[in-house]
Amino acid sequence: MKTTIVDSPASLEHRLPDGHPEHAGRYTAVREALEGVPVSQWLTAEQAPVEALARFHTVDHVDRVLSACAEAGEENWVALDADTLVRGPSARAALSGVGGALMAVDGAVEDGEGAWFVLARPPGHHAEPDQAMGFCLFNQIAVAAKHALDVHGLPSVAIVDIDVHHGNGTQCLAEADERVHFISLHQAPLYPGTGSAGETGLNGNVVNIPLPEGTDSESWRRAFEAEVIPALRRAEPALVLVSAGFDAHADDPLAGFRLTDEDYAWAATQLAGIAREFAFSRLVSVLEGGYDCPALARSACAFVQALHDA
Repeated sequence: MKTTIVDSPASLEHRLPDGHPEHAGRYTAVREALEGVPVSQWLTAEQAPVEALARFHTVDHVDRVLSACAEAGEENWVALDADTLVRGPSARAALSGVGGALMAVDGAVEDGEGAWFVLARPPGHHAEPDQAMGFCLFNQIAVAAKHALDVHGLPSVAIVDIDVHHGNGTQCLAEADERVHFISLHQAPLYPGTGSAGETGLNGNVVNIPLPEGTDSESWRRAFEAEVIPALRRAEPALVLVSAGFDAHADDPLAGFRLTDEDYAWAATQLAGIAREFAFSRLVSVLEGGYDCPALARSACAFVQALHDA
């Protein structure tokens, strides 16, 4: 499959205090690994316009984040919650991450096919319409989904979240827009405490698949085949979006799944098949979590290589 990487070098500008798990080395590790994948092209992310954010986020939220960045300046930090801090350059990183997701959607829709991978941080899937949380400032995947629907006029999108943590922010979008189908496999109990199987959205457009600590490759793949694939086929999406978190890996320090690099390659192949079947092979993935840098780099590389080979 034709595969494009949208790279956000501004990710390096979002510097956090020493010891924070969501550090700039995550971006560097993935970038270096992806340089070995023979993708079609690399593009550099542009900053998203503020009005694009307002398709999902409240104006007050956008102002709050950008004002906090301005208040912090170059050397200090402002805490938006216990885990989510910003300084001045964080604004550029966050806006470039969203801008990269918008570029990927534009490319996928206008080219008519192809897989796109957005290499950016901070992650986004915990950010709710009016709240930053869980390392996330703006929700790239939710803003990208609204862009696909409202700007490009697609009839439906599906968002598959493979991060080990539930994408509570992204679920907020599906709970407000029946054109969005949200499917998440995640560890439970675990931060942020949302994502029970009973949360089903609007007419069943939310499918949560909570799995216990210790879930291994076989159990994860079985749940994917039994619940994710049928939900995607029911949705018949015109675009497949992926919250590509790699923190379900066995080496990750923030959770307790036991996945391997090969599981992410397998998942990419499954998702590419659904995109080919329903969405003219249009698939956009955005980097989310993954906090052991070697495992993150290998997993992201395996995922993108599998998209390229699909």
